[in-house]
Amino acid sequence: MTKAAFGLSSSLLVLALATTALTGAQAQQAAMLLPGSINDQSWNAQGYAGLTKLKDIGYEIAYSENVPAADHVEAMRDYARRGFTLVIGHSGRFLSAAQRVGPEFPKVQFVAGSGAGGQGQNVMSVDYNNAQFGCLLGTLMARASKSGKIGGVYALEGLPNIVAQVGGMRLCAKLARPEIEVNVVYIKDIEDAAAAKEAAYALIGGGADVLTGKLNAAQAGLIQAAKDKGVFVTGRMYASVAADVKQNKLAGEYKVYGFDTSANGAVLQLTADKAFNSAVSQDTIAELDKVAKRFTSGELKLVPTREDARAGK
Repeated sequence: MTKAAFGLSSSLLVLALATTALTGAQAQQAAMLLPGSINDQSWNAQGYAGLTKLKDIGYEIAYSENVPAADHVEAMRDYARRGFTLVIGHSGRFLSAAQRVGPEFPKVQFVAGSGAGGQGQNVMSVDYNNAQFGCLLGTLMARASKSGKIGGVYALEGLPNIVAQVGGMRLCAKLARPEIEVNVVYIKDIEDAAAAKEAAYALIGGGADVLTGKLNAAQAGLIQAAKDKGVFVTGRMYASVAADVKQNKLAGEYKVYGFDTSANGAVLQLTADKAFNSAVSQDTIAELDKVAKRFTSGELKLVPTREDARAGK
């Protein structure tokens, strides 16, 4: 297997965004609020890419970049006043704002991507099962590594979804290959590409030949380090839309996409029409399929702890 700069697999986060329909000839409108720039090559770019998919099902779209926390409430309120029927905050950070604004606009669906709660009939959160997704990543990385060393660069240490994904990655890497060395580095700022790049260089210098991470703008630094040093790195992709909420039916819930839930996902995906990089062996693909089936059947259950998600080896 030739080492390459880009990923063995990008993570396809299939988040079903609630869709609503207006009657008559009036166009449907959806808006997204993003915490960063749509050009960050990571979380925000992926959010914008997901938003554009809504055009395929008849929506007119709009978005606001770099929305600071102090403006979350008023930005959501502004879109709702202007007639947008679907308002998405592309981060769990937007959930509290959606919960404040939701009751004011009962006919508008508010969604917090990677949120952790719902409210009433029209405020929902969607996320994937981070432990299961981390498990698939860990299995893939362990099998792909030639050096027997893999690494991850993360931020927001201790946050529940970070604990779940990092812990799932470490646990399943060890299940797939008990002798694998897993090294995790946490940086202070999820937007700091330079810090992520230096952390990645350090991991590569220690022998890691497959990297992963869960960052915002900082993901670009992780990817650049992998390109510079010719090692594999997983990417992240935000792909919507699955129309789980039928037309004119709003939802106030917390929906988690997992192999053992009614909302199925999330899966590893390289591109829209290709699951894996050609560097991934058929044996590894078969093993990943077995892991997914074990989750589906309930045979495999993961509850990662903070110790599983610890920094270091």
